[in-house]
Amino acid sequence: MALIRTLVLAATLVAPALIAPAPLRADPLTLALTDITDWKAVYGTVEARDRVPARARLGGILVTLTVAEGDLVAEGQELALVTDDKLALQRSALAAQRAALAAQLANAQADLARGEGLLASGTTTAQRVDALRTNVDVLTGQIGSLDAQAQVIDQQIAEGRVLAPVAGRVLDVPVARGAVVQPGEPVAVIGGGGTFLRISVPERHATSLVEGDPIQIASEGAVELTGTLSRIYPLIESGRVTADVEITGLPDRFFGARLLVRLPVGTRPALLVPETAIVTRAGLDFIAVEQPTGPALRTIVPGERLTLNGTPMVEVLSGLAPGDTVLTEPPVTSGASHD
Repeated sequence: MALIRTLVLAATLVAPALIAPAPLRADPLTLALTDITDWKAVYGTVEARDRVPARARLGGILVTLTVAEGDLVAEGQELALVTDDKLALQRSALAAQRAALAAQLANAQADLARGEGLLASGTTTAQRVDALRTNVDVLTGQIGSLDAQAQVIDQQIAEGRVLAPVAGRVLDVPVARGAVVQPGEPVAVIGGGGTFLRISVPERHATSLVEGDPIQIASEGAVELTGTLSRIYPLIESGRVTADVEITGLPDRFFGARLLVRLPVGTRPALLVPETAIVTRAGLDFIAVEQPTGPALRTIVPGERLTLNGTPMVEVLSGLAPGDTVLTEPPVTSGASHD
């Protein structure tokens, strides 16, 4: 009997500890339709705002080439040097002609000085002195003409320096050192002025695109950057509309890189519930719905997951209706029945 009384007393002391407290009820939420944005996923291409070729203004041999694809260059930086041997020969010929004319001019000036002295003494005529003075003027003009021709050749030689038209990154170098280039032939292609994203959208979404709309740029499923739809081109080609997206901080290391873009193409009403309200059992999704007899678990079909005002939400495709009151957190199993 003493043993029986001891066991009864122990059971009496342990029983209150085994009784679980009543679960706290989560705040109810009355469902209503909410307008959400439909997004269209397309690929965009990173483009340079200015794509300018650095052209050779002089035809000749490319003797130096100081840049390669991927290099960063400053505006006005020398990229290559083109030379033409004929220009150096023409410059030497002009220098020789100028030296000869300079000698003739010195002799003519001496004759003019003697003639003016003789004219002052009355030994020669004024007509003779005028002829000597004219000869000096002619030789001076010829030397000036040769100097002008020499400046033209010097300018042609200077135009052999190929300069960067804009600051940016070298995208392409289609020539090699030692090649023969023609005037106007591109030596390098520079991408500068910043970057933007060019997208191509099916024409059925053209009317839903609005300049200034926010654009999401995703990488491996995670949204990283946000841009703005800056320009929509009116020409439709092959059933697609071209548009530009302005993005701050878009990398410019790889031009032509493809990025996944999500475009807003419209809005639609949807039932949204907090992600914490969904409980999954045996592969099915349930939400606790308030009923007169207490909360009951109702089977639903979840849809898109999104964030609304910082709260993770899930769209409910079926199983609920506007006006239903749901619990924002699933109740304890013993506290709800299956509807």
